[in-house]
Amino acid sequence: MTEVCKIYEEHLDKILKAQKKLPDEETILEISDFFNALGNPTRLKIVFALLEEELCTCDLSNITGLSVSAISHQLRILKDRKIVAYKKDGKNVFYRLDDEHIRQILKIALRHMEE
Repeated sequence: MTEVCKIYEEHLDKILKAQKKLPDEETILEISDFFNALGNPTRLKIVFALLEEELCTCDLSNITGLSVSAISHQLRILKDRKIVAYKKDGKNVFYRLDDEHIRQILKIALRHMEE
């Protein structure tokens, strides 16, 4: 059971301070979507596979055991959330993590879980 206060008592000074520091509603929704995208085991496996180097959709299909079509669907979600980016190289499409922040978030999450 989760611990809760034994009596209901608001601390207005703390409430106001916390409310001032909250991001705006649009930012909250975007961050929620970001973490929601990472909350799927398949998408998380994809981003961890991309942690060190870019991979094409065929590589990701092999790593995850999913069809290229299924990988494409997952990559679209990750791309829409600005988690991955891609480049075309001839007939291949290579995906990579969008930026260093994504890499840092993944490494921090991994360290947290290993503690």
